[in-house]
Amino acid sequence: MPQSSNTAISNKLLLARMASFFTQFINLSILVLFFSLQTLLIIQKRQPIYHFLAAASCFLVFVVAKRYASTASTVYLVDFSCLKPPNFCRVPFSTYIEHARMLDFLDEESVAFMAKVLKHSGQGEQTYIPPAIHYIPPKSGHQEALKEAHMVLFPVVEDLFSKTNTSPEEIDVLIVNCSGFCPAPSLSSIIVNKYSMREDIKSFTISGMGCSASALAIDMAQNILKTHRNCNALILSTEILSTGWYPGKEQPMMVLNCLFRMGAAAILVTNKREAEKTAKYKLLYSLRTQRAFDDKGYYSAIREEDSDGVTGVTLRRDLLQVAGETVRANIVVLGSKFLPYKEMILYALSIIKKKYLNKSTEIYVPDFKRVVQHFCLPTSSKPVIREIGKGLRLGEREMEPAMMTLHRFGNQSSSSLWYELSYMEAKERVKKGDRVWLLGFGSGLKCSSLIWQCIRPIVGEAQKGVWADTIHSYPISSVD
Repeated sequence: MPQSSNTAISNKLLLARMASFFTQFINLSILVLFFSLQTLLIIQKRQPIYHFLAAASCFLVFVVAKRYASTASTVYLVDFSCLKPPNFCRVPFSTYIEHARMLDFLDEESVAFMAKVLKHSGQGEQTYIPPAIHYIPPKSGHQEALKEAHMVLFPVVEDLFSKTNTSPEEIDVLIVNCSGFCPAPSLSSIIVNKYSMREDIKSFTISGMGCSASALAIDMAQNILKTHRNCNALILSTEILSTGWYPGKEQPMMVLNCLFRMGAAAILVTNKREAEKTAKYKLLYSLRTQRAFDDKGYYSAIREEDSDGVTGVTLRRDLLQVAGETVRANIVVLGSKFLPYKEMILYALSIIKKKYLNKSTEIYVPDFKRVVQHFCLPTSSKPVIREIGKGLRLGEREMEPAMMTLHRFGNQSSSSLWYELSYMEAKERVKKGDRVWLLGFGSGLKCSSLIWQCIRPIVGEAQKGVWADTIHSYPISSVD
């Protein structure tokens, strides 16, 4: 390990010990103060009320000091980076369908079904798939998946380090999420090895969490940072498609072949106080809910074998309905944290009216646009975006980032949320003080919400972000 890394570890251990010593010193000082006051009052033969006031004062000082020492610091989003795949990975509809026709296990009916899914998906002609899937037939071996992981993760990590002027040795927490590819050593170990990160880094790999994993990873990082002060956390979100290709012809499993596309994002968050001056956002609220307890939700999107023993992910027809229920459960809890009282009262009254007075009454949907200015929605498909937008009473402008991300890059699983945020930054729509809601849900079903607040002006992203070469041509109206 480099000498500078050892020095960084020693410095962090020293700071941790100093913080622990300072906390113990404060506690001991308060205890000494308490007994000193009591002794002085006894010598002076003061009345009992003075003893009580002295004890109450010391207790108050102790509570305030304890609260200050244990208060979790704010989590800041310093910056993030999204992958722009190389042009040789681009896959127009015509190329995709032509390759599908050349696969001997697919009949014309299957190819026609895939063409229909593509046509109605909301995707455009410039999405990307990894090199392994361009082969005929596609390659889905371990080595191809490993090459894809290197191809998508290394560029975003290096770009983020460059943008934030951060070195690998400054990363204290590393979280990598990828649902379908779980190599050994893990993806987080691959990153630690590649960039020679510190030996005391806290690294985690999240799998099987679907499209909600990126928001979930931020929530996880926040919980870790509550107990570790002055730390940087690096979150990497991607989905490796090389191992996810379904080489069969059962239509519920073929859908994912048509929808998922190549992408990755790297996010740097921190709880260092000095980050307030340079970070883009601070985290206000985070919430995770799920419906895995319900069989309908659990089986709505599940990896299983088809009748021929071929493994794939089945998307069932009631997925949209279950997705709506999952999101509603999430926003009810989340809304109680920051919605105006008027909106909460109207919502509660509509539930009472529907339950006791008129069963046909529609439940009132709170107007989240009163407290949140921007929305990043799951880009699972155009119908899913529409369904969630309807459930949140969103207009076309609020759904635009999700629709345009889906059109330009396709469904990139958990990393799509960051492409949407990048879209809004490229359009310079996010102003200082604005709130941004990142909403992700994945198999299970589970739903994760993050509410960020912009804390500085964000300009010039159109020239250097992932949208740099195409932002001028968006939004487009032909998605529908």
